[in-house]
Amino acid sequence: MVNWTEEVNKKFDRLVEIRRYLHMHPELSFHEAQTHDFILTELKKLPNLTIRSRVGEYGIVAKLEGALPGQTIAFRADFDALPIQDEKDVPYKSTVDGVMHACGHDGHTATLLTLCEILHEHQHLLKGNVVFIFQYAEELSPGGANPMVNDGALDDVDKVYGNHFWSGHDTSTIRTTSSEMMASPDFFEVTIQGKGGHGAKPHTSIDPIVIVAEYISSIQKIISRHVDPIERGVITVGKIDAGNAFNIISDTATLEGTVRTFKPEIKDIIEEELERILKGLCIGNNATYEFNYRRGYPTVVNHEDQYDIVKQSAESLSLSFEDIPPMMIGEDFSYYLLNKPGCFFLTGSGNKDKASIAPHHHPMFDLDEEAMKTTTEMFLKILEIEGVL
Repeated sequence: MVNWTEEVNKKFDRLVEIRRYLHMHPELSFHEAQTHDFILTELKKLPNLTIRSRVGEYGIVAKLEGALPGQTIAFRADFDALPIQDEKDVPYKSTVDGVMHACGHDGHTATLLTLCEILHEHQHLLKGNVVFIFQYAEELSPGGANPMVNDGALDDVDKVYGNHFWSGHDTSTIRTTSSEMMASPDFFEVTIQGKGGHGAKPHTSIDPIVIVAEYISSIQKIISRHVDPIERGVITVGKIDAGNAFNIISDTATLEGTVRTFKPEIKDIIEEELERILKGLCIGNNATYEFNYRRGYPTVVNHEDQYDIVKQSAESLSLSFEDIPPMMIGEDFSYYLLNKPGCFFLTGSGNKDKASIAPHHHPMFDLDEEAMKTTTEMFLKILEIEGVL
């Protein structure tokens, strides 16, 4: 019987090598041509794989068929980076100015490539098939998951699993939930058209900045007074742009924000109220407006049977396992779970001694690379419990 922990330990240097190469050569969402080619080159070194490249746009789907019939289990890793300057002082610091892997996608990809190599070496043990989904553009809506699903990434797949490293949890702890795990993230943009003028004569102008200020204050009441307090919702304005001089009243003011919900009906209420309040304020102030609301990824909802598999896998490996409350972040793994049974889970990668506790999307973000071994073992154990290994 194969000792999978030993097999993973043998591959640790390989895990680190791949992850650090990707960390040094990040690419933004929808621009991952070189990353696509790197992954494809590595996969082509394994002759028994069936490989589809350019799935969706930059996605890759590889399949390893077992010696005996059985289930087809898929695992997904994303590989896009973020428009953030890498401020770490490490040998593997990003070589691309203003772009870095600040969310752990480099580790996701290194883990899945290494899992593929391990299973390729033990293909004769497979009772079924394993599909490896390498996905582009998770960070930027509309994302890469839905186009890849539409292009057949889940064809003939029975179940799908995914992992995300998480710096907020101790290294190698496993966290997930049996139902709603991550929110649906939406985007909204408002432009208010006023009438510009001199700052000393506001009565001759229509000040869009004053209207924006009142709007931001007013929409805070949507959650507290229009949404059932038992439900969950977030409205955040993250960007305001107006004016270019201290003594001039601007013609226009714009703002951008995000809405986070778990249920479509709550999303509907918030979208309607955002525009209703805007319309009222603009009528009352003799201004006009443009309102743009863009719906993002669906809610990540795990399936209970596959949640049980993840839990059993963690406990079988003697890892710390806990259920977590729903998170207001978004993830396009939701599209896979809308199409196939599966589960998404977090592997802790936070270790103060290794400077890997900076939050995600932070210029000092890093991984405790030991977490990659844990996820590789988790994937192998999932296959074992599913009866594929």
